[in-house]
Amino acid sequence: MEKLTMEKLVAFCKQYGYVFQGSEIYGGLANSWDYGSLGVLLKNNIKSAWTKKFIQEDINCVGLDSAILMNPKTWEASGHIATFSDPLIDCKKCKTRHRADKLVEADGVEDAGGMNHEELMNYIKEHNVTCPNCGALDYTDIREFNLMFETNRGVIKDDTSKVYLRPENAQGEYVNFLNVQRTTRSKLPFGIGQIGKAFRNEITPGNFTFRTIEFEQMEHQLFCKPGEDMPIYEHYKEYAKKFFMDLGLPEEKLRFHDHDKLVFYASAACDIEYKFPFGFGEINGTHDRTNYDLSQHQEYSGKSMEYLDPETNEKYIPYVVESTVGLDRTVLAVLCEAYDEETLDDGSTREVMKLSPALAPYKVAVLPLVKKFHKENL
Repeated sequence: MEKLTMEKLVAFCKQYGYVFQGSEIYGGLANSWDYGSLGVLLKNNIKSAWTKKFIQEDINCVGLDSAILMNPKTWEASGHIATFSDPLIDCKKCKTRHRADKLVEADGVEDAGGMNHEELMNYIKEHNVTCPNCGALDYTDIREFNLMFETNRGVIKDDTSKVYLRPENAQGEYVNFLNVQRTTRSKLPFGIGQIGKAFRNEITPGNFTFRTIEFEQMEHQLFCKPGEDMPIYEHYKEYAKKFFMDLGLPEEKLRFHDHDKLVFYASAACDIEYKFPFGFGEINGTHDRTNYDLSQHQEYSGKSMEYLDPETNEKYIPYVVESTVGLDRTVLAVLCEAYDEETLDDGSTREVMKLSPALAPYKVAVLPLVKKFHKENL
């Protein structure tokens, strides 16, 4: 088979009902996609596989389905309102908008996320990082754009009615920590997992369904005693890798990418990346978030997030080890890995999907007999 390209995969997915361009009859909407009849079955099978692996088979773990719209104070406590933004820059010549850190990384810098605005601008000027669209070197100053979608609740549109579409699922698990612990009578360590939509108003480079403004996450939060977090963190790194291998992704196309630069509240972070046709891309993140999230919600809500240890009678705010799987990216990885072209006896080729039986949209096919005529029989 010739090397698989994203263009070839996009055409295949459209032809056979896996993925369609969103709002296609109106010209589409950038970076939005609809799953067709086969795509939705494949996606649901992957959801079921994740639920089985991370909730049903994982000790002391339960499910959750939290609301997309949350009290705005949730996002104040999490830091999203203050810090969840991208450094965007506009080309004055062609009017295209780019992420300054991604321009710098495309020029060869491994991780520009830790550079401030001044450092980014200095690098762009000193290394002549031109606009990838038109080749000009004439940019506006860098500005921070919050990535959360805003909407309004109620009939009057003002600051008091402002709410946000959630940019991640995790906060739903954190704000329900007390409810889940109380109703399930769970003892640490225990986990909460959920599958749900998230939204980010970001500049997206495309690559089909790899990065979109609306996406689905499969998130798992493991709450544990401080000091017991690192062994759990290492466990979930390998646990997630095994999950992907069970889906049919070969180990040689998976790699760990440990973060060199950590956010201030994390003690460890690692991505699992899969080798797509466009290169390695993140499909999972495992993070040791310490007790930052629960501590923040305790401060902003006034509700104690402390856990009473029944064995020692001590109170403490649990640490959290997070394992997040991008559902849409996982579907894309599975499609890339399963796609194949077979050469038939007559020299023609056909496209086939070599999916794991557990993931295959159709389990059984009943087909009519077709009598094939040859020229000599005519």
